[in-house]
Amino acid sequence: MAGTVEATDRRSAVATLTAQGHFVTELIERAQQQKAAREASGFELPSLPSLSGRRVSSKDIMTMTTQLSTAVRAGLPLLNCLELIRKQQRKPAMTRLFDALVRDVNGGQSLSEAMAHHKEVFSPLYLSMIRVGETGGILESTSTQLAAILNREEKVKTNMKNASAYPIFVLVIGFVSAAVIVTWILPGIVSNMEMGAAIPLPTKVLLGVSGFLRALFTSVAGWVVLIGSIIALVALRRWTKTAGRLQWDAFKLRIPVLGSVLRTIAVGRFARTLGALTQGGVTILDALAVVRDTLGNELLARQIDDVAEKVKKGESLAEPLESSGYFPPLLVQIVAIGEQTGKLDELLLNAAETFDTEADAAITRFMAVFPAVLILILALVIGFIIAAALLPIVMMSVGAGAL
Repeated sequence: MAGTVEATDRRSAVATLTAQGHFVTELIERAQQQKAAREASGFELPSLPSLSGRRVSSKDIMTMTTQLSTAVRAGLPLLNCLELIRKQQRKPAMTRLFDALVRDVNGGQSLSEAMAHHKEVFSPLYLSMIRVGETGGILESTSTQLAAILNREEKVKTNMKNASAYPIFVLVIGFVSAAVIVTWILPGIVSNMEMGAAIPLPTKVLLGVSGFLRALFTSVAGWVVLIGSIIALVALRRWTKTAGRLQWDAFKLRIPVLGSVLRTIAVGRFARTLGALTQGGVTILDALAVVRDTLGNELLARQIDDVAEKVKKGESLAEPLESSGYFPPLLVQIVAIGEQTGKLDELLLNAAETFDTEADAAITRFMAVFPAVLILILALVIGFIIAAALLPIVMMSVGAGAL
């Protein structure tokens, strides 16, 4: 016997049919049924050109998620939520994105299916959380959790950018000024000095650097070296994001202070994301597959892959986390207790606050050290230039006094 039933989610539909004395063998959402009918008839709505992730920023997605969470909590139907948020958009890329989402959802697709057409905008975590919310009828809570995760990530990025902006600006201005002095000003001063063969070693080094820098912009060979260096830097950057990402991320974790910051941030992401996914009903293995892409470090992601393989073979989650050596004992203990008590999601979400606090403290320590290191480097460079410029004058004065 076949029929239809109105319900807010699949769980409610099964409960309603069971109460009516029916045994459910198959349950198909109307949206999926409409989609299958369109595919069978060969008719499909045209899709908009894919949007560039560079034009839709992470801050745009964070704001959108907060608005979506607020609208869903207010009890508005999903389509009305999307149309309401679309009217508030001022950025063309976001307007086009919502045009596509509204069109697809209005055409019978679920929100997660509509968002899956824009994977360059929505991360695997985002799609998984929305899918969990739709499937379990808990979109209100999962969208709230997702907004909290994105707010946290945006806060970390903003804090690091703001804290490093001034020292990097000072360092760049300092090196540009030093390059101008070394290339065009000091050589003229030093060349007018009658030093003979008694040029001090720092001055020789300075003159050599000056000649090299001037040759970069005044000779064909220099331009070849300059262009080759730029190509090498671009290739190196591409290598760190593709084939060499594992080695580069492993190196970053070994950098003093910075490695601790990156590890602490990753642990906080792990706890919050895994807790949110398991609370939504996602299995551990599926949740780990999503979590590994949110850590921001390929070495740690590979460790999660190894953990998932061991869990698949029957081991607990805590044991492989501990044996990897990359995760703190506190996280391992929390996972172990969560597995024993059946409250893994609750404990992880509570612990995420602790790890986030530790991450904030680690970022504060790093940003206290980072500017000092940059200023020290700049001071050493300026000090060397001054010493190299003054040594010939001092030696000439000493030679004149001896005469």
